[in-house]
Amino acid sequence: MRVVASTRAPLGACVLAGLAALVGPLHGGITGELRHLLADRAVEADPAAAIAARLARGEQIPAFGHPLYPDGDPRAAALLSRTAPPPGARRLIEAMRATTGIAPNIDCALLVLEQRLRLPVGAAFAIFAVGRTVGWIAHALEQWREGGLIRPRAVYPGPWANG
Repeated sequence: MRVVASTRAPLGACVLAGLAALVGPLHGGITGELRHLLADRAVEADPAAAIAARLARGEQIPAFGHPLYPDGDPRAAALLSRTAPPPGARRLIEAMRATTGIAPNIDCALLVLEQRLRLPVGAAFAIFAVGRTVGWIAHALEQWREGGLIRPRAVYPGPWANG
């Protein structure tokens, strides 16, 4: 988003860049991944065993842990302290804590909120996006004020084509 803002693109384009990144399954798409996980019969039957099996295969458990909050996501803690998770989510959260010690992150808390309030499917993503939009606007305004074109550099690690 800052790269786009550094080109002096309009604010709408800057926000659109943020949304474009957010729809990826490794970012805002995590709530959908958790929704699928909670619907998995193996998770419903025995969350701890299902978690152990997934971890043994090298899979991540979506919506748990956060690199910026190694001791737990305070946003998730705040929401979950005010919104009781439905039984399936509660059992998964308890199993994750018991099995791995990893706490739920904001994606988990927003999906719990979506389910508890009986919001439409996808509302967790929308709430997250609205919250992030405020930050994107602030970043764009800051980038415009600071100025300077950002040109990310990368080194291509793959094979070189001949010709």
